[in-house]
Amino acid sequence: MNELTIELEEVNPKYFFGTQDANVDILRRYFPKLKIVARGNRLMAYGDETLLDEFDQRMAELLEHFLKFNVLEADAVENILINAGQPPFDENLGNDVLVHGVAGRAIKAQTANQRKLVDLMDKNDMVFAIGPAGTGKTYTCVALAVRALKRKEVQRIILTRPAVEAGENLGFLPGDMKEKLDPYMQPLYDALRDMIPHEKLDNYIEKGVIQIAPLAFMRGRTLDRAFVILDEAQNTTHGQMKMFLTRMGKSAKFMITGDPGQIDLPRRMISGLKEALLILNDVEGVGIIKLDDRDVIRHQLVKKIISAYKDIENLNE
Repeated sequence: MNELTIELEEVNPKYFFGTQDANVDILRRYFPKLKIVARGNRLMAYGDETLLDEFDQRMAELLEHFLKFNVLEADAVENILINAGQPPFDENLGNDVLVHGVAGRAIKAQTANQRKLVDLMDKNDMVFAIGPAGTGKTYTCVALAVRALKRKEVQRIILTRPAVEAGENLGFLPGDMKEKLDPYMQPLYDALRDMIPHEKLDNYIEKGVIQIAPLAFMRGRTLDRAFVILDEAQNTTHGQMKMFLTRMGKSAKFMITGDPGQIDLPRRMISGLKEALLILNDVEGVGIIKLDDRDVIRHQLVKKIISAYKDIENLNE
């Protein structure tokens, strides 16, 4: 009797096999002449070689579906098995979907300016996304990075921020350097956890496919085939911004996000972001999008808070 063993790498078997192995039961129904055994992160099949070849092909399609949508429902399994070799019924869901996150959640641009941000990134290799808190700058950029990784347009994602204190001092925070820096990187981790299953995300970070590091760690590097996001760029200095922008390697995509209204640099120090926007405004291949309070997608109070602060700031000018 011939044997085929399929190992589920970067896939949680609990979600792939389904509740109480429901998806495995569907496979057994469609391949009644094969003995199919699910054990740990392995799926073993025993039987005729021709049937095993067909089973292997269908499994490849199921895995491709799971890796794209991060979910494998029973109706999707049946559809893939019925329409052997044909695109599954939900393969061409709206083109506005950037990526399917955890549990198959469709993540897409939610406002007009976020859609413009997506369009700019499709047309340029470097994009600046500027706007106040809650406008989805970082989240949309991370979604674009994950999309590029899934499409194999890049080989890695690099996320970075300047470690500038907002009223606190790194030296007084407990832990080693990574533990000191993790709070600054938390918004990036949060976005990634929405889009990539926990086990797969940990694997990507461990292998260096996804790298999250402070801006200072970018010095001296050439970033090829990478989707690189500089977050909170308003807190960069002239030297830091120039250093970062010149790290760009072949087939790379750079996104720079920031809020010029929330600068935590010492007084009289010019923000590298503000300076770069002036210097690069007319450079071909560089896109700039400015989001505003109409793009706020957090709690409705956030929009009111931004508006109230803007009124006070206008009075003080």
